[in-house]
Amino acid sequence: MATERQIKTMGAAVLPPDFILPDPPRIPDMMRNAHIRRFEGALDAYFKRRDDVLVAGQGYLRHDPTNESEQYAPDCVVAFGVDAEAIVSRNGYIISEAGKPPDFILEVATRFSATPDFADKREGYRRYGVGEYWRFDETGGERNGVPLAGDAMTDGGAYIPIIQDEDGRLWGYSEVLGLHLCWDDGFLRFYDSASDRFLPNPVEMSDIAEEAEARAEAESERADEAKARADAATAERDAATAENERLKARLREAGIEEDE
Repeated sequence: MATERQIKTMGAAVLPPDFILPDPPRIPDMMRNAHIRRFEGALDAYFKRRDDVLVAGQGYLRHDPTNESEQYAPDCVVAFGVDAEAIVSRNGYIISEAGKPPDFILEVATRFSATPDFADKREGYRRYGVGEYWRFDETGGERNGVPLAGDAMTDGGAYIPIIQDEDGRLWGYSEVLGLHLCWDDGFLRFYDSASDRFLPNPVEMSDIAEEAEARAEAESERADEAKARADAATAERDAATAENERLKARLREAGIEEDE
């Protein structure tokens, strides 16, 4: 059988007979992953000044290292007061090692995940003590029944819903994040009431970064132009001073005093 290096360098006509092309990515999975990257990018940027905040997704979640029978794979996890680097390096959140359950979990609905997200995972996360459990459905409710659902843990260990409808949008306030979650035309946005703005998603952050870079380049060009003008003026003054000194020298050679 051809090696991986050979397969990569072969032409299509000479691929080995047992080589199987991978299935093309499913569009729903691609959209789901795009949503997850948006969530993580927005929240990671929002909490970037804190090194004790974990914002991660698509790793495993279990209570202890040995119990693999009850294991989940949350789409987005946020936890405060934890060793984020240790959890990321493990590629999984183990509650007994982290010292606490995640504070916030968000799931993105797929055609196959609606029932487990609402029933199995909801009950599992409740038993694990996850502070808030949110579910997002980009289809507007065709998969989850509702576009956006959120549950908060009570002191008695039960989940209660925390979603309201306002101006045709579904809103919910996350006490653990200090942000509002809003379903808006197939997208989930995070709203910061303190700054009265939605958190930018990765695409918007890229646009902001490009605009900032363009402004910095324009400022640099203006600074270069100002320096060039200053250098030219300095050179002109130096040339005038040199010419004046040359004329004075010629006058002295001719025996003519300057004040004559």
